[in-house]
Amino acid sequence: MQDTDKEIYTPLNLRTIRELKAGNSVFLSGVVYTARDQAHKRLYALIQRGRKLPFTLEGQVIFYCGPTPAPKGKTVGACGPTTSSRMDKFTPLLLKQGLKGMIGKGKRSREVVQAIKRYKGVYFLAPAGAGAYLSRHVRRAEIIAYADLGPEAIYRLEVKGFPLIVGIDSHGKNIYSGRG
Repeated sequence: MQDTDKEIYTPLNLRTIRELKAGNSVFLSGVVYTARDQAHKRLYALIQRGRKLPFTLEGQVIFYCGPTPAPKGKTVGACGPTTSSRMDKFTPLLLKQGLKGMIGKGKRSREVVQAIKRYKGVYFLAPAGAGAYLSRHVRRAEIIAYADLGPEAIYRLEVKGFPLIVGIDSHGKNIYSGRG
């Protein structure tokens, strides 16, 4: 590990989040939840109707990922990030409900950057095209909601040393624009 690398753990707390700066390399350990487009749509609808979610958002991290089936002897198949901007319309409400981190790839909308800053969250980038490599950092995987969505179901992943880069920090600093 280099001096700029940080080991962090879930659930994320405000102290950890405030210390992260755009461009930092981090190694995340703990629990993350996968959720893609259709799962986000369902979570959003539950929140709007005042219903209970399948997991608590407080301090949690959502990985924009749909893992492939696990090969024999493996915990999970490839689990690379999907394009984050597809979740932008849902993200501010999830952050308002206590979500603290997101893992994906690509730029985020201005509204999401503002919501990250307002609700003190963080957006992590996972290396694209490295799903098989990332799966080596998954220790356990189980579907916890929306099994009917197949690979887009919500999985609870236990990760160790999951390699990420801080794309947008809690101050709104963004590696894509350099601004907050």
